[in-house]
Amino acid sequence: MQTIVLLGLVGLLAQLVDGSLGMAYGVTSTTLLLFIGTNPAAASATVHLAEIGTTLASGVSHWRLGNVDWKVVRRIALPGAIGSFAGATVLSSLSTEAAEPVMSGILLALGVYILVRFTAWGTPRGNLGKPVRRRFLAPLGLLGGFVDATGGGGWGPVGTPALLASGRMEPRKVIGSIDTSEFIVALAASLGFLIGLGSAGINFAWAAALLVGGVIAAPIAAWIVRHFPPRVLGSAVGGLIVLTNTRTIIRSDLLGEVPGGVQIAVYVVLYLVWAAAIAWSVRAHLADRRLHAEAAAPAAGTEGAEAPEPAPAATDTATGTGDSPRIEARD
Repeated sequence: MQTIVLLGLVGLLAQLVDGSLGMAYGVTSTTLLLFIGTNPAAASATVHLAEIGTTLASGVSHWRLGNVDWKVVRRIALPGAIGSFAGATVLSSLSTEAAEPVMSGILLALGVYILVRFTAWGTPRGNLGKPVRRRFLAPLGLLGGFVDATGGGGWGPVGTPALLASGRMEPRKVIGSIDTSEFIVALAASLGFLIGLGSAGINFAWAAALLVGGVIAAPIAAWIVRHFPPRVLGSAVGGLIVLTNTRTIIRSDLLGEVPGGVQIAVYVVLYLVWAAAIAWSVRAHLADRRLHAEAAAPAAGTEGAEAPEPAPAATDTATGTGDSPRIEARD
């Protein structure tokens, strides 16, 4: 029972992150599952099974709000499903000893990306432009799906920034289309894990706990988006993912036996970088807020100022026009 409650909290935390940043549900939840000692393939399978429910709910919500570009969904979802099915098959065939550092390495790279992305540039933004081409979406879907399945997450971190960087979609439609297509990706990954691991390799109670936690967190995440700066949250979550997966890699057999002094030095450096990143993001957020306040102040002052009284109109002696009526002489 204690494990189920813990997994519910993991799902809640992961959904808080994903709902606030538009990415990182899989990365966060898989990282935390590995941290509590879950088998890598089982962790990814459990997360993707839970994502079938969360992405379906998210996709329906985005569809109702008009945030989905169905052409993009059709063009990226099928390659993403192929990539995720292949990734699930590859991960299922690896031994636990080999899979753990591989998954942690992918998660570490994604964590570094999230940390740098939000610390240096803040919330990703895009601009309207031409339609996104199939020759761009197909390889993106294959790569994103493969990384998502083998790393236990990555569809959002791979797909969302790439579409935003293309400059051809509104940010809301990028997030809506990526979230909606992720339902197909999660479904294909779950099928691949079922074939590779069998139903015995997936803990359905754990998946249900993650799903329930995510559903509970959804409205809270919406509140966080309105009140908590995404830039700061991105730096905080990115640093957490980097630290956790660095710990997993150091303790694996991939690097051999790492001396205790070296481990301490690595952790100290990472903690300092993490603290500096959060401090930088807080400072940048406050600076942006000041700029917005200064830009809004003149507009508010103009709206609140009283309009000046019009000057009296001058009387035209030739035509008699003006504020005072002309008095004509009579014979």
